[in-house]
Amino acid sequence: MNVMEQNTMIQPDWSKVAEVELVYKTKVKASDRPLIKTSKDCYQTFLKVWDENKMEMQEEFKVLLINRANRVTGVYEASTGGITGTVADPRLILAAAIKGLAVGIVLGHNHPSGNLKPSLADEQLTAKIKTAASYHDIRVLDHIIVTPDAYYSFADEGLL
Repeated sequence: MNVMEQNTMIQPDWSKVAEVELVYKTKVKASDRPLIKTSKDCYQTFLKVWDENKMEMQEEFKVLLINRANRVTGVYEASTGGITGTVADPRLILAAAIKGLAVGIVLGHNHPSGNLKPSLADEQLTAKIKTAASYHDIRVLDHIIVTPDAYYSFADEGLL
């Protein structure tokens, strides 16, 4: 058997795979976390975590992770795009929600134009994430379109 034949017979070592570790760490007391009761609470929380210098410049997509007590346990920055759009990956959003032990999530993105009307793509993405989240017993509580002066709530408008 020559060297070429020996090399083709070497089997890959499948035991050399990435280690996956699930960790949840917090330094914030439960009572200090933002409480979400209304769409306005969602909007105000998003305003606190949004970079106001980018809100009218480029579209971003963020997710509030919500626990059973309707407290925000974390914010996941799902994507940053350009002037007219961004691509949010539902798999990454759900991975963040699961890892963050969320029972609910609030989706949020900004429209740099200031237009509060959701696009068809916004509506389709919301429906897709809602369906996928339901398989993990995670509720999509709302989807907020954020601008510096106002917001649009999918829940308030009956789109959820």
